[in-house]
Amino acid sequence: MSKQEPSPAIARTALGGILMGLANLVPGISGGTMILAVGLYERFIGAIAEASRLRPSFATLRFLAVFGLGAVLAVVTLSGILVDLVIHHRWIMYSLFVGMTLGGVPELLRAARPLRLASCLALAAGFGVMLAVAFALTGSRLPETTPVLFLAGAIAASSMILPGVSGSYLLLLFGLYESVVGSLSASRILEDPVAAAWTVGPVIAGAGLGIATLSNILSAVLRKYSGPTHAGLLGLLLGSLLGLWPFQDPVHPELGNRSVRKATVMVLAGEPAAQIREKHGERFDDESLAALAERYASNTPGDLKRMANELERFEPSTKQIAAALGLLLAGFALTRLVARGNTAEPKPAS
Repeated sequence: MSKQEPSPAIARTALGGILMGLANLVPGISGGTMILAVGLYERFIGAIAEASRLRPSFATLRFLAVFGLGAVLAVVTLSGILVDLVIHHRWIMYSLFVGMTLGGVPELLRAARPLRLASCLALAAGFGVMLAVAFALTGSRLPETTPVLFLAGAIAASSMILPGVSGSYLLLLFGLYESVVGSLSASRILEDPVAAAWTVGPVIAGAGLGIATLSNILSAVLRKYSGPTHAGLLGLLLGSLLGLWPFQDPVHPELGNRSVRKATVMVLAGEPAAQIREKHGERFDDESLAALAERYASNTPGDLKRMANELERFEPSTKQIAAALGLLLAGFALTRLVARGNTAEPKPAS
């Protein structure tokens, strides 16, 4: 970054970090879209690329510190709440977040103009990639081994800086959303810091590698092929909406609750009811534990996690359709409100 380029206002930088942190907790919301709306996208990409080459300026370090603090604050304080909302009020949250993601379309469309042949092909390619991802991975579940968590972190984190691609959405497709994002909450960290570290550590390491690699690639490509690159990002954004049909519910909603699932694992393993209640609460009386044992007999812990991610579509009522449209418009308006009045971004560092 040249010395003449103004540093973004601290408040706007912190807001960008908070929005990116929130966005990357929720399947379907793109952190890249949020920082694009705030007017910090190319500044963020350039700063990451500059830092990864180990020659950051003081302004870049200050920008990343403020931005990172906002993101960490959002993740630690709100991850548990957002996981519960996505699990138990999926159609409401998805309706809102589809609108928020679509709010990034005008910015990308403006940056992609004029839509020449190369840009149209890039847009179609981006859409096709997300189409393949959505249908290839939906319903699958990857094992929670250290190499898999590292790779998932690299893919999810590198994708989260692409407008239109949600890192947590990919975690959901991988079947790792609840275990990874849930482990980021303050309550989970305090409850079992060692287990949280074993889950989150490889993800963070992979995320660092993914973001550093992709930011350097994006910084170079945006400089040389701005129009087609933004068109490709627009295709990714539109394609990411394919897996976010709001009117679907969990097939086994109770398994979305971590305590219920853990209690089920314990009762299937034959552990004493008193020990289960001591660890997961007095609500697990003998009758409820017997019902869980009968309902989920012969299922392994891996089966229970897979079942927790199974979804089925339902026929929405007229009121739900109207409410979903209202939430979609509200999400769109919110993103556009954040974007309103933004001045031109500084170009990324060369």
